Amino acid sequence: MWAVLEPLMPVPVGRSRPWTDHRLAVEGMAWKYRTGATWRDVPERFGRWNSIYKRFARWAEDGTWEKLLAEVQKQSDAAGKLDWLVSIDSTIARVHQHGATLARDTGGSVESQESARRAA
Repeated sequence: MWAVLEPLMPVPVGRSRPWTDHRLAVEGMAWKYRTGATWRDVPERFGRWNSIYKRFARWAEDGTWEKLLAEVQKQSDAAGKLDWLVSIDSTIARVHQHGATLARDTGGSVESQESARRAA
């Protein structure tokens, strides 16, 4: 997998010191999301958590993640390894029984009735 991603990674430009290894940083990001841990809990073996977070945020802001995804999808589609079948789940998430009885003041019914009277 890294053989596909490595050539697509951004090259550091105009920085005073080089970034740590991209592979370790990406592994640290994957570890964070796979475990559901906080950034501060990323193990030191991946590098400093703050550096990993800053790189993740920078790549999210400058569109690097979108570019990586688009390129990997393009390569996979060209190789015939990508199935574009979409499945939609109709799972329903219900509110807790105590939350269902709370009053909701949306103002919708009052405003609608007043609007209807004015229009008539």
